Formats: sequence, structure tokens, C-alpha cells
Amino acid sequence: MQNSIDFIRDNLKEIYPQQEIEQFIRLIFEHFCQYTRVDMILNKNRQLPENLREEIRRFTQRLKRHEPIQYILGYSEFLDMKFLVRPGVLIPRPETEELIELISRENTHPGLFALDIGTGSGCIAISLASKLRDAHVTAWDISDSALEVAQENARLLHADVSFEKRDVLQVLPDQVDRKFDLIVSNPPYVCEFEKKDMDPNVLDYEPHLALFVSDDDPLIFYRRIAQLGRCILNPGGRIYFEINALFGEETLSMLKTLGYDDPALIRDIHGKQRMASATYNHSSPQSV
Repeated sequence: MQNSIDFIRDNLKEIYPQQEIEQFIRLIFEHFCQYTRVDMILNKNRQLPENLREEIRRFTQRLKRHEPIQYILGYSEFLDMKFLVRPGVLIPRPETEELIELISRENTHPGLFALDIGTGSGCIAISLASKLRDAHVTAWDISDSALEVAQENARLLHADVSFEKRDVLQVLPDQVDRKFDLIVSNPPYVCEFEKKDMDPNVLDYEPHLALFVSDDDPLIFYRRIAQLGRCILNPGGRIYFEINALFGEETLSMLKTLGYDDPALIRDIHGKQRMASATYNHSSPQSV
């Protein structure tokens, strides 16, 4: 086993930080051997069978090509749950876990109606279904492949979520058959000009449809969702976004312009402006 660990370290040391390599090693042996960290210590001198060593070598070669480990494994860990992922579906991020925790803290009433726009793997919708008491959760996405993965995740994780194929840039308020107490979205927000600073494992493998927006209109999804929210949120309903830290103040200004109250920026554990929230208190329907 130690030989395989050394092989992984030697092949990846010029590509990834040491801490990330050690995380890869943990995940690889958990995946192939079902080993915990303690098991790895106890079995470090174990001789692995040749077929398993070959599997680990192939796995490592894929990591050398910058393929995301989540796509190789077929799942991503998120809030102590495992979500299926595959190419075409955005890999859940730790920052999004903080968004879920924020919503859970601020919405404690039972029976809330929640809408997740751009659900991807379903990680937000499914997590809210498990954390919010007796919540009714609906999730939209434009991608058939994303919806297929999200529905399978909901089945595996025993979450009651209603999935719908919707293009939020095209949907009209009268096409939505109910109102919601909260809307949450982690929409595409990376500008084209930011591509030059992105790692190959993201740029070469993850779906650009779920990542990028035009430099000319980086708030296109936020504005449209906020406009729609004016029509489909119940009075006092809340809206939550995961945002591009470069456009925090612009996001707040947009929410204020559209009549939202108490707009706020929330920093993540790294100090970045990563989330925005606001309340909509108007009782009469608004135009989109």
C-alpha cells in the first residue's frame, strides 16, 4: 500500500499542493478499499493485489490530466452527503454549504415553500429538503442531464423535491403555478475575463453553461431571478444568492432598485463576499 501512496505523491507533486494530494490519497483508498484514516495507518504495509495497484495507477493518471476527482469517483461530498456528479453537472462547492447553513438558520418556520433555480446536481434543493422542517422544495434547471442527476440524487438521499425543466431567462410569472417563501440560486456568475486565472480541472472539464456569463452583463441571472421574485415570492419572502465576490455591491444595488428590503452581503469563511440576501415585502404583483 505504501508503494501506491508514494506513486500518487510522486506523480502529482508538480501539479497539486501537498494538502490536496493527501486529500486525494484519502479519497482513493476510501473508494477502492473502504479505508478510514485509521485503516490506512494500520494497513500501510499491506501488499495490495496487482489489479488494485493498476486501478490506482490509472486513477492517478487521470488526476495528472487535471480531471476533477469528483468526476473520476462519480460523486462529491457535500454537507456529509454524497451527491452523484458527472461531466455536464457542476461539482458542488464548499462555499455553497455555507449558503445552505445561512438559509437554515434564518428560516425556521415549518412548511415553507422553497425554490432552487439552477439546481445542477440538486445539492441545494435536496439539502434544504432535509434541513428545513416540512418544507416543500421545487428545483428548476435548463439542462436535461443535470435534472436526471438531480432526480437520482433525490431518490438515493430520500429527499422529496419537485424537479422542473425551466429556463429562468424565459419563464413568465403566469407560468409559475404557486408562490414561494424563499428563492435560492447559485447561477452562472464567472465572467469570461476570469477564465485566464482558472485551473484546468475547472476550465477543461466542468460545464461552461453552469459557470460563465458575458462580461457585458455579469448580473443577468441575478436580475432576472430578482425580477421574477417580485411576482412569485409571498409577502416577506426571502431571496438568497451565491455571488461573484467582484460584484457584491452591484448585486446589492440591483436588489434595492427592484424594491427589495434589507439587502445584505455575507462573507464566507475566507472573508470573501460570497452570498447576498434580501426580503420582498410588497403584497401586490409586480412586473418582470
